[in-house]
Amino acid sequence: MKTAREVLSVVPKSTISIAPDASVYDALEVMSDHHLGALLVLREGELIGVMSERDYARKVALKNRNSRDTRVEEIMTDRVVCVDAERTVDECMALMSDRHIRHLPVLADGRLLGMLSMRDLVDETLAEQRFTIEQLEGYICS
Repeated sequence: MKTAREVLSVVPKSTISIAPDASVYDALEVMSDHHLGALLVLREGELIGVMSERDYARKVALKNRNSRDTRVEEIMTDRVVCVDAERTVDECMALMSDRHIRHLPVLADGRLLGMLSMRDLVDETLAEQRFTIEQLEGYICS
């Protein structure tokens, strides 16, 4: 089973971030340009939050706020659940399921490596299952 670090090594957009004082509109543009559902929020290289589409929907759109006048730090999730880089895919998925989150920042020795999405983990799980099935079919047919 792969670790969070190993999965991150093949996730090209895992470190895209935004500053807390950026507008929500700017964050949405970055998310749209990169086909992301969430952004890391960094201040001077330090993780201080995550802004997701869910944050936008609940804290801007539903409250009729203007995304150009609202700063990311006003709506971001600041109690971020993170995971150590050596956690397995299964451990990451269990944590995300338990906490009802879709994005998981990954740390190594307190340093941010990137962020995994539930989709990244599902894709990895499916790839591992395909590999196992191919190996079993090869064994059975030989």
